[in-house]
Amino acid sequence: MTTTPPGTQALHHHIRRMGGRDPHEAHRVATPLELLFDLTFVIAFGLAAAQFSHALAAGHAGAGLLGFGFASFAICWAWVNFSWFSSAYDTDDWIFRLTTMLQMIGVLVLALGLPRMFASIEHGAHLDNTIMVLGYVIMRVAMASQWLRAARQDHARRRACLTYAAAIAIAQLGWVFQIVFDFSLAISMLLATILTLIEMAGPVIAERVMGGTPWHAHHIAERYRLFAIIALGEGVVGTVATLSAALEKQGWTLDTALVGLAGTGLTFGMWWVYYMLPAAAVLHAHRVRSFVWGYSQMLVITAIVATGAGLHVAAYYIEGEAHAGPLAAVLSVAAPVGLYLGLIYATYYYLVRRFDTLHL
Repeated sequence: MTTTPPGTQALHHHIRRMGGRDPHEAHRVATPLELLFDLTFVIAFGLAAAQFSHALAAGHAGAGLLGFGFASFAICWAWVNFSWFSSAYDTDDWIFRLTTMLQMIGVLVLALGLPRMFASIEHGAHLDNTIMVLGYVIMRVAMASQWLRAARQDHARRRACLTYAAAIAIAQLGWVFQIVFDFSLAISMLLATILTLIEMAGPVIAERVMGGTPWHAHHIAERYRLFAIIALGEGVVGTVATLSAALEKQGWTLDTALVGLAGTGLTFGMWWVYYMLPAAAVLHAHRVRSFVWGYSQMLVITAIVATGAGLHVAAYYIEGEAHAGPLAAVLSVAAPVGLYLGLIYATYYYLVRRFDTLHL
């Protein structure tokens, strides 16, 4: 009789049936593949924050906000699609791994299209999101194939999986239609709003009407925490940029030290506050609260990245390269931080259904 040496099974990654993961699986944590997938979003957030800070420093706040909002939704939604599917159907076989790699390529293509999209909004003629849509096509072909595979192999949840696949296909056709015809910026943003609503309605129908999927509450809460840490990385980058600008202009002084302390303390404090949310325990007991929580987290992540961009604006101001004044430089940091805290407190109240006086 022969025995399989320990660890040998991890070398092969044979095809496994997508029957759905156990939503009560003990010690479920993020996989190395999920962490590798997340690294592509470091690039995407970095480019989005750089374009946003450049627009704010140049005094183009309206165009910057519109572009950053569009970019943030595109980036966050790409991550959300993969993460919730992975929480329910991660088989870690070679098909799943290669399909995930294809999605990573799509994210990188999406990121490369961000500068062109920001430039098109700034010039005000039309929305040029051609490269971004190409990235989404790559991701969506991969994602739809995952949902169709799950529908074929998990008969109990076939309707929910097909609903996800249908919503992805309909929305993707809409995005392609938008870039084929040269609409004005206003019409393009209207169509983008409609397509965004379709994107967000698909999961609601699948989970609430079609039976849902076996996502894991503790796993998905951890995935969002890790995503928040990636976003907080922009705060660290922004702090270094601000500190570098202060050092170049003033050298090592008390003000320079305070700049470094303030930026680092701000990022650390935002991390601390985020990790106070008891999301995992509440979602495990009340799965119906997942949609409001999950969708609101995209706004939270956007506010975090915007704070990092605001620190970049402060660096531009210190260097004398910003057309915006000191008030605008301060607001570029204070406004997203205020939005972030408001969203965190609102999320806390929604999850636990009570107000904590500590928030005051």
